[in-house]
Amino acid sequence: MATGDSDRPHILVFPYPAQGHMLPLLDLTHRLALQDFIITIIITPKNLPTLRPLLSAHPATIDTLVLPFPAYPTLPACVENVRDIGNAGNIPISNALGKLRDPIIHWYESHHNPPVALISDFFLGWTLHLSHHINIPRIAFFSSRVLLSFVLDQCWSVLSALDESFSSVVEFPDFPRSPSFKEEHLPSVVWLCRESKPETDFVRDGLMANYSSWGCVFNTFEGLEGEDLRYLRKKLGHRRVYGVGPLSSLGIMERPDLENNPKCASVVAWLDECPDDSVLYVCFGSQKLLKRQQMEALASGLEQSGVRFIWVVKTGTAKQVTAGIGVVPDGFEERMGKKGLVIKSWAPQVLILGHRAVGGFLSHCGWNSTLEGIAAGVRILGWPMEADQHVNARLLVEYMGIATRVCEGADAVPEPAELGKVIAKSMSGNAPEKMRAKEFREKAHAAVSDGGSSLNDLDELVRELHQLHKPVANEIVKE
Repeated sequence: MATGDSDRPHILVFPYPAQGHMLPLLDLTHRLALQDFIITIIITPKNLPTLRPLLSAHPATIDTLVLPFPAYPTLPACVENVRDIGNAGNIPISNALGKLRDPIIHWYESHHNPPVALISDFFLGWTLHLSHHINIPRIAFFSSRVLLSFVLDQCWSVLSALDESFSSVVEFPDFPRSPSFKEEHLPSVVWLCRESKPETDFVRDGLMANYSSWGCVFNTFEGLEGEDLRYLRKKLGHRRVYGVGPLSSLGIMERPDLENNPKCASVVAWLDECPDDSVLYVCFGSQKLLKRQQMEALASGLEQSGVRFIWVVKTGTAKQVTAGIGVVPDGFEERMGKKGLVIKSWAPQVLILGHRAVGGFLSHCGWNSTLEGIAAGVRILGWPMEADQHVNARLLVEYMGIATRVCEGADAVPEPAELGKVIAKSMSGNAPEKMRAKEFREKAHAAVSDGGSSLNDLDELVRELHQLHKPVANEIVKE
């Protein structure tokens, strides 16, 4: 950064290396970069390419602090992102990133214009103590819904009373609508951290620190979780709780250049040939690999449904492929012909969901995908598997009425004929979820339009950050 930038507020941003966490925070960073801030993003080498669209858009405003990914005993040397190891990698990756504390402090203390605030992912709760050490406010960024943050803050106190059978029901009577969940449907990180040991205690303590941060930013919006946002502001005793989503509608991270991206252009060309509202998009995120039986059941269900589809398939290692994991059944693509399109790598999800031909989304109900489906106004066929997905599916099915649950569980195998019937019914023009999905699309668009709740909250966040000159920040941190 040039010395002349010293009069502009400097913000430090620390994403968590999982796609569903990184992309919305980078979209938020894009919006902040338009508001007369200078920004530094903490990143490790193998995650640096993800920043390319953002750095290209803001070459004079955004800089990077590239730090080597710390070695950790249970992580392969090549792994720096959760997508490379799956959900179970969250515990060791979180602990490994905790070793970056001292390098960050050294960088901060030697910087000519040190940051006035730190925005870090909610999986990096340990950075609250880092922010106290360098005496700047920490803002927790939640790439999740508000209820999940409450569950992660409250559930630890009740876990000790539950048995080991995963048959208990955990209740949250103080939260709006008094939700309750089967223990097995709690976020995966909860039961991964159930046994007390140093590495799980580190993650649990970080998650419990989030509400003690100076502020909280959520990738959500008033028309979706307004009651929950108001509840949390009241619980925390301040208004620094911001709903600024859907960030995929405000950012630049998932907007491919069709002229220079033949693959994306070919997908759009295929969709252009399909009737409106006729295509089912099938994708389970960047981490999940389906087993052989699941792949076969899903392929059969799609075939029996008779609907057009795009199926994004994550492929695994050579060993996994040999076991049939993530492998499309032989002959399936040939039989489907122009009826279906199988993509065996990354796909432009926001672009696909927003196309007029796409009317449904068979999803794992991860929050990023959930919001992108809502913003596109498509009905959702939910197959929650792990992490926060069961919590999100409850919102979609029971409270919003825009989704149908077609399967449940990471190891579950749907019955093909029944799956086909549910897909066909959900994609029909008379499905009640269709109209409700369109209603929530309008609410999402209103939130990110001029005068909308998300833009108002974003403006308020920007005002607060501009006021965080060093003397003010010192007083805030000491409160």
